[in-house]
Amino acid sequence: MDGDGTQDARGTHAGPVPRPAGPPAVPATPHPARPPAPATPPRPARAPGMPPLPDGSAFLTWLRTPRPEAAPGVWRFGHRPRPAEEPETVPARQLLSGALIAFLVGWLLWSLLWNGYLGGWWLLPLYAMIPDSWAEPHSFGSVVAVYAYYTAVALAIMIGVGRLGRWGEVWRRYGLPAWRRSAPVDVRPPAPEDDPAQWNQLRAAGAADAADRLAAEARTGLMRDVDHARIARAWQGVRSGRHSLATFTGAVLKDGAAACLHPSGHRDLPGRHARHDLLTGQVRLGTTADDPRNPYAYRATGLALGPDLLGTSLLAVGPAGSGKTGGVVRPLAESLCLHALAGRAAVVVVGAAGAGLGSADAYDVVVRVGNPESVYDLDLYGGTTDPDEAAAVLAEALVGDLADPHPGGDSRRSTTVLAQLLGPYRAVHGRFPSVPELRQLLDGSPAPLAALRRGLEEAGQESLLRELDARERQLGHPGDVGGVLADRVALLDRPAFAGFFDTSGQSRPFSLRALDHPVRVRIDLPQRGHADASRILARLVLAQFTAGVAVREDRSLFACLVLDDATGVITPEAVRGIQRLRSANAGTVLTLRTLDDVPRALRSPLLGAIGCRMALSGLTPWDGQDFAEVWGKEWTEARDVTDRQIIAETPAGKAVHMLRRVITGNAPTARAITVRQVERERWSASELAHGVPPGHAVLSLTTVQGEHAPPLLVDLRG
Repeated sequence: MDGDGTQDARGTHAGPVPRPAGPPAVPATPHPARPPAPATPPRPARAPGMPPLPDGSAFLTWLRTPRPEAAPGVWRFGHRPRPAEEPETVPARQLLSGALIAFLVGWLLWSLLWNGYLGGWWLLPLYAMIPDSWAEPHSFGSVVAVYAYYTAVALAIMIGVGRLGRWGEVWRRYGLPAWRRSAPVDVRPPAPEDDPAQWNQLRAAGAADAADRLAAEARTGLMRDVDHARIARAWQGVRSGRHSLATFTGAVLKDGAAACLHPSGHRDLPGRHARHDLLTGQVRLGTTADDPRNPYAYRATGLALGPDLLGTSLLAVGPAGSGKTGGVVRPLAESLCLHALAGRAAVVVVGAAGAGLGSADAYDVVVRVGNPESVYDLDLYGGTTDPDEAAAVLAEALVGDLADPHPGGDSRRSTTVLAQLLGPYRAVHGRFPSVPELRQLLDGSPAPLAALRRGLEEAGQESLLRELDARERQLGHPGDVGGVLADRVALLDRPAFAGFFDTSGQSRPFSLRALDHPVRVRIDLPQRGHADASRILARLVLAQFTAGVAVREDRSLFACLVLDDATGVITPEAVRGIQRLRSANAGTVLTLRTLDDVPRALRSPLLGAIGCRMALSGLTPWDGQDFAEVWGKEWTEARDVTDRQIIAETPAGKAVHMLRRVITGNAPTARAITVRQVERERWSASELAHGVPPGHAVLSLTTVQGEHAPPLLVDLRG
């Protein structure tokens, strides 16, 4: 039995081999005090407690389910495309009453004809066509001709009243076609050349043995969706030249569906809380509402996100309790972890401790900042050895929120101050300073600066001595940002963080430079009592992420940063970094309680830099105004309808009006319709604040290729 709970087919699981019958026993007189021996029970088919052999029908059904091309955000698994425009439908009461009245009219007309109340003119064609030899009463020919003529007339009446009564629409809406549409799709095995379970791409490349092994694993139930995605990813590496065909074939023949495993050795997550389709890379978040404000092609369809949409980044804004973490962040983090197990992605999930971002077993690295039991530490300098790069990232984390919020603002002065200290310190000690040492240097303590100067003089680092001299000249001058940096570093120099941010090499620091590999990382921030330090660390992770993914060698691996609470994280440099992620095959998922947590000058640039924008229920009108502006307006057809009630004066007119009221359910009116084209907001601020039901959200999407989806009302509970 494998470690993942599956079971292979060995001899111990086979049925018992029947034993040959022995020679007939000689009958003997039974002893009166000795009862006969009981019969031997049959041998069980498998060992006690062992599960039955797995069945691959569920996996094959999943693999063979059609996934047609669809608009951005549509859940493609078993999707049935709908027309782009909504067909004109008649209300059910009007349709059924009209069909019934048409039937009664046809029945009345036939009765009048059959009983001769309308004369015999409708029989003239029959008399004209019947030969004289058939005129004899009750002859076989005359009977056949007459009843054939009656049938033709009845069918003509039925067709006429059926079109008037819209019987065809009644049949399509309530008849057998409606039952067929609601019935589940019967997925039949495709032809061998089109069957994805046969791995025909491997056979075409000459790896028929590997294809046969994988097909057998799929049939016996030993393959999962993660296995299929992981092996498909490895095959892409063979086609691109990163791996050899012989190595791939040997691994598949040796391990089967367990080939090319993730370094953790896991083939699935401990548990799943959302619906995933690793064949398309999507995770289902909910269902688009059947609402007139949604395009007809999107109504009542599944809403799903994947790397093609997350590559443009996602921003979700909603108050506490609106479903950001449970309905958006956790499913996306779970999906990205599955992609990492398949070798497709690297994910970093950042949130408060206990925020419900998944169990620790679902991640490879769990950094619990401020928790003494944490196995991993966080690298304060992002794993770089360049003092200038480390200074730029650290300055963004420490004082990025204090920079000019105008999009052109930056923190270059803070970067210069840090570089004047990090460069000399690394040249002397071979490492960057720890948090207490950096705080002393920024405070201008004489002893650490003097020791640093002596080390530079002994090493003959004249250029770095000039850097240190410039730092000492700036100490105490008005406008020096060293004091501000020291105050911010003091937030990390607390007893709760005494064992963290170590630079001596005695801990296991995690660096975001590791995103070249399919790694799953969760970083728990200490929110209670250390809110300011948590914001600094969140800005540090975001800065290291945007800097690290831009210099990756292998950009075929999708990298994503999921930040559960981005309060105080959005800075001018962060907005510029998010804009560059799309070209690096990376993206971010950010959540905010309100846009007021972002400086006013950065709200429009942030919404413009992010391709997927989500407004959850409970949004404030001023937040809704920003979303309404970024979503813009559209041309719509406005109809002005004027109804004037018609008053009947005669008894016959009153009877007709009463019949019309029974059929349509409305009073008889004379209607005047004026149609004009107007430009209106897709979603107004008032609608976003008051028209989004609880558990719903309005979401607009943009793919990496530039395809757009308009704002959609989505039920996150569906």
